[in-house]
Amino acid sequence: MRKMLGWSWGVAAVAAVVSGLIPVEASADAISEFPNRPINLVVGFTAGGGNDVVARIVGNKVGELLKTSVVILNKPGANGAIALESVAKAAPDGYTIILGSSSVIAINPVVSGSEGQDPIKNFVGLGTVAMTPQVLAVNPSVAARTLDEFVALSQTQELSVASAGIGGLPHLAIELIQSVEKAKLLHVPYRGGAPAATDVVAGHINGIVMDLPVVQPFILEGRIRAIAVLNDKRSAALPDVASSVEQGAKELVAVNWYGLLAPANTPEPIADRLFQAFSTAANDPAVKAKLAEIGIEPMTSSSRADFTQFLGREMARWAAVAKVAGLTKN
Repeated sequence: MRKMLGWSWGVAAVAAVVSGLIPVEASADAISEFPNRPINLVVGFTAGGGNDVVARIVGNKVGELLKTSVVILNKPGANGAIALESVAKAAPDGYTIILGSSSVIAINPVVSGSEGQDPIKNFVGLGTVAMTPQVLAVNPSVAARTLDEFVALSQTQELSVASAGIGGLPHLAIELIQSVEKAKLLHVPYRGGAPAATDVVAGHINGIVMDLPVVQPFILEGRIRAIAVLNDKRSAALPDVASSVEQGAKELVAVNWYGLLAPANTPEPIADRLFQAFSTAANDPAVKAKLAEIGIEPMTSSSRADFTQFLGREMARWAAVAKVAGLTKN
């Protein structure tokens, strides 16, 4: 009977391991041979958006560096939350990771309060690869050319300002403008940046806060006027537009960065190798040139630990803004 019970337990243990109920540490061979098959790079949006484009440009170079394929898996839904939670549940072997913007990785988790999206507890940070600032722009009929003029005008008449939706970085940047600059704005959320920009061009909405790549063509064509790049420096894509900090708004910084996470318990050597590969790829001259064409610049962390600290600061900063705006559930 004891033998039977022992045999049964052994079978059950093997089954549990196979089904993933008992975690198995990666073997030394698996770590040393990484990667020996394609890497799945998950993106929480459909093809063609900023997250997807950055993933494809950088991922292609990473594939060359690691001598494997980097396969982009688009899992849209819930502003990136579906993709994030799916990667949290993936095997911690380095073969399934996520590339997400600050909205996906730092803002959604604090707004939703979902433990499944917690980027510190449920993931291993792999660093940032790129960034693009938010831009405040208006229809040419709006009588403001500087940030001070825009704020002053908002205090004498209602100014409507569009974003790509509730709870994302553009929305929180609008809330930041109101809280730190005392502007009085009417936030108008849209389903995406393109329709929002179209309505600003048409004059249906006074202004917009959006990622630079979305509004850059309209600004260069003179169809909307840029008021400020919401950063501490000017953008190479819009060199004639003053930054918010340059205009005296030191707290008004809203940068959409793109970072990478792997499931918790991913072996350190594998995480380190991915960090190095993505950092090298992001700074490759050809990659930088492709990103620059769409108004995106490389932004890499000095180390994985540095990225984790940066992520914590970003979460705390935007959580405070979201709380003031009444967006947090907790």
